Amino acid sequence: MRLVSAPEVRGPALLRDRSGVQRVTNIELFFDLVYVFAITQLSHYLLGHADLRGALQAGLLLMMVWLVWSYTTWVTNWLDPDLIAVRLLLVALMLVSLAMSVSLPRAFEDLGLWVGGAYAIQQVGRTVFIVIALRGHPLEVNFQRILAWCVVSSTFAIAGGLAHGNARALLWLAAVGVDLLGAWVGFYTPGLGRSRTSDWTIEGSHFAERCQAFILIALGESIVIIGATLTSRPVSASDVTAFVVGFVGAVALWWLYFDQSAGAAAQKIANSDDPGRLGRSAYTLIHPVMVAGIIVSAAADQKVLSDPAGTASTASAWMILGGPALFLAGHAAFKLVVWRYLSWPRVAGIVVLALLGLAASAIPELGLAACAAGVVTAVAATDRLPGLHPAR
Repeated sequence: MRLVSAPEVRGPALLRDRSGVQRVTNIELFFDLVYVFAITQLSHYLLGHADLRGALQAGLLLMMVWLVWSYTTWVTNWLDPDLIAVRLLLVALMLVSLAMSVSLPRAFEDLGLWVGGAYAIQQVGRTVFIVIALRGHPLEVNFQRILAWCVVSSTFAIAGGLAHGNARALLWLAAVGVDLLGAWVGFYTPGLGRSRTSDWTIEGSHFAERCQAFILIALGESIVIIGATLTSRPVSASDVTAFVVGFVGAVALWWLYFDQSAGAAAQKIANSDDPGRLGRSAYTLIHPVMVAGIIVSAAADQKVLSDPAGTASTASAWMILGGPALFLAGHAAFKLVVWRYLSWPRVAGIVVLALLGLAASAIPELGLAACAAGVVTAVAATDRLPGLHPAR
């Protein structure tokens, strides 16, 4: 008598094979290239609108850019980007993201509908795709809930593109708020209930690696600015000093994030019983704060390199000190969520940067930038001191 084995039960055809380690694919890295341009546009926007209103507008645009990128990252954590259908999805999203990035400098002028429309197309289109791809899978109902929330946020995004003045900003803020709130409340939808983070069975190491890549994208903008700003004029001794200070500041930010925390956090989420919780809080909600800090620091680098001997204006001082402070605050929150531990050196660094702000009017821009780079370097150095941090 011959024994017949039961057929293997397989998930939907577009899902990743979870039997081995999940690595970031080439198409995902190619997709990220659009966001290199988006970060450049945002730093230039901040430079051209160096006041409180401009900073708030740049922050709102960053959140719109971040959300369309991070929602796509969640999707490619489940779907296999090496399959043709998923690749075509990413290519289509790239095209729309590029149109959105091109429009960012005039987002609050005549290209608002391009930004709002691109946001809506990505949020709704991507979610419709995965709802179809996951038909019959337990995650299908989760993305049905997400689709309901994305329809609401996209309505606000398009309405904002059609509106003008403060109404545009408020409607876009509502769109961002809906997408952030949805993730926080499990995308509760009448008739479909709500999701638990434990239902979001993401592959933690892949998700962490994708968010680390976005940090590198933002840091790359700093490097480009440091190199490009000096190519348009003769180089003086103060220019060389500003060049070195900017480079040290960028390296310090990289070191602070990647030296001790990045790999350990990736291992933490990979081994977590609830990786969806860490993916939502530590990565989706907190990482844009660090990205904002890098963008502000890049804008500050360009201002310092443009006039190294200049006295710091109020706007310059806010950028020179505010960028590192934002990054330190974001990284302190990241460590608090991942390890339930408050990094006092990071808190101390924020306090020192605030105290420097009191004396900013008496310090040249270059000197202030050197002080800010020194503070971040000192905080990064404390990560190597025994006894200040919990065992990884």
